[in-house]
Amino acid sequence: MKTLEEIYTPQLKLRRMELSDLPSLIKYANNKKIAANIFNMSYPYKETDAIFRYNVILQGLENENRYIFAITFKAHNELIGEIGLNIDKEHNRAEVGYWIAEEFWGQGVATEALEAALNFGFKSLKLNKIFATRFLDNVSSEKVLLKNGMIKEAELIEHYSIDGVYKSINQYRLTKEEHLSFHNQD
Repeated sequence: MKTLEEIYTPQLKLRRMELSDLPSLIKYANNKKIAANIFNMSYPYKETDAIFRYNVILQGLENENRYIFAITFKAHNELIGEIGLNIDKEHNRAEVGYWIAEEFWGQGVATEALEAALNFGFKSLKLNKIFATRFLDNVSSEKVLLKNGMIKEAELIEHYSIDGVYKSINQYRLTKEEHLSFHNQD
């Protein structure tokens, strides 16, 4: 089984998801507000969904095409969200996606986790580009992306049909060079 490095930030530890995380995954992912902004996350979120997710995570790590971290606070080891990179090896890029348990919104968790995931993608995986999408009504996610130097590059109108409703998205990018430039401004 392949390993996934642990990443430490000022308040967080990003680590490999374990079977012991499934109860927290079910508890926090079972939220209509989260499911409304995450592709392929059902509501209600049940044990079978968590087991399927866990297996997808393990398979992605084994294939080296999906690196998904459990987000925890360093002070306690409970999963409070996820962040991951879905790798496109042919084009040396990845899509980043994340979610945070609602009770931890507004505490800078997503911003800090995204910074760590971007650093991992560019430094450890040697990616050239990382991109993200967000539904137009998810303004909080846009703030997280912009705080990490990501640049809006597209608005895709009525791009997805979700429960019979067409939703538009914005897409954001960060290239390796843009990432270096953003961090050299500090």
